[in-house]
Amino acid sequence: MSETITKSYELAKERYAEIGVDTDKAINALKNVKLSIHCWQGDDVLGFLFPNQDLTGGISVSGNYPGRAKTADQLRKDLSEALSVIPGKHKVQLHSIYADTDEKVDLNELEPKHFQSWVDWAKQEGVGLDMNGTFFSHPKSASGFTLASADKEIRDFWIEVGKGSRKIAEYFGKELGQQSVNNFWIPDGYKDNPIDKLSPRLRLVESLDEILKEKIDEAYTIEAVEGKLFGTGVESYTVGSHEFYEAYALTRGKLWTIDAGHFHPTEDVSDKFSAFLPFGKGLMLHVSRPVRWDSDHVVIFDDALTRIARALVRDDLLDKTNIGLDFFDATINRLAAWVVGSRSTLKALLQAFLAPINDLKKAELEGNYTMRLAVTEELKSYPFGAVWDYYCQESGVPVGTEWLKEIVAYEKDVLLKR
Repeated sequence: MSETITKSYELAKERYAEIGVDTDKAINALKNVKLSIHCWQGDDVLGFLFPNQDLTGGISVSGNYPGRAKTADQLRKDLSEALSVIPGKHKVQLHSIYADTDEKVDLNELEPKHFQSWVDWAKQEGVGLDMNGTFFSHPKSASGFTLASADKEIRDFWIEVGKGSRKIAEYFGKELGQQSVNNFWIPDGYKDNPIDKLSPRLRLVESLDEILKEKIDEAYTIEAVEGKLFGTGVESYTVGSHEFYEAYALTRGKLWTIDAGHFHPTEDVSDKFSAFLPFGKGLMLHVSRPVRWDSDHVVIFDDALTRIARALVRDDLLDKTNIGLDFFDATINRLAAWVVGSRSTLKALLQAFLAPINDLKKAELEGNYTMRLAVTEELKSYPFGAVWDYYCQESGVPVGTEWLKEIVAYEKDVLLKR
């Protein structure tokens, strides 16, 4: 099979060369992309601190496929298996609730030591770690408010959670030698129409400023703030709206997190990148698939993902953008979900690299829209798949659906025995 793949690649290389595209250069560009793969697909967003706590904050996972990870060791083993069939070296996103400790500890008491096993594993795997403070699925979030709560005691608790997540992310950065993105998303809001929309937002500003008061070297960690249109139970008013966090990111020098599922279904999130980055420090993406708004379906190689990849590549925005995944599906093999979502995202980026971008920009500048349309349409049927297969082969991971055989075998040997 390897000989066939190589021959197909050589033919594809010639085809792309005819339009001025260097396939080797495209592959090398893709090698430099690190996805931030979310750990919570593997255990249905339950974590290990409070495994019997119901999901709150508008989060819901459907399905009951066998083999859910119930311990940190199981989750890491599952991640290692999934990473083994995904080309490239990437990062893994954690949440506070994924602390690995025998201590009885609350969210506001977490320290780097409670994530030591994750750091040890990351070193062994050669991956980085990103962080998310957990502001949901906890008794102190039951009112629907955390950092924007009118109750100072509640606010103070969550401020400590936020400060702790920064120290943990800093530790990740120091130990692993790569910047750890620490993402902030909170579920605060009202189900029905509020009278006072300003005060909660002022409290949120004050809380975030308190969390970020201590200066931390950005070589180790940087913060990202994530907005949302609305959530289940907060349909009428979301404190941390997109406008709020975009302004906060701009005025505080932080990353703005764009989750593909957090906008109106007709919005094209890819168009927001070039609108924000002339002013903003950078972006954190949560690549998801909103079949019906924020439904967090497994990412597939669809038009929305293609537009996201093209926007990042064509406008040369990858250096200022962190690409994270965010979906959870318990109706299918959870490892397969990771692999499909990750490989689809990488495919979309590779296809975006395989275009004569400079020539197309030149044609556009000169008003040659005929050439722009004709070439971009022809590119859709170019032998991109042959380049992807070759990249997988050279990366030492299965080509085509061969990876599924490994995941099915792992399910039989490991998952079904849990």
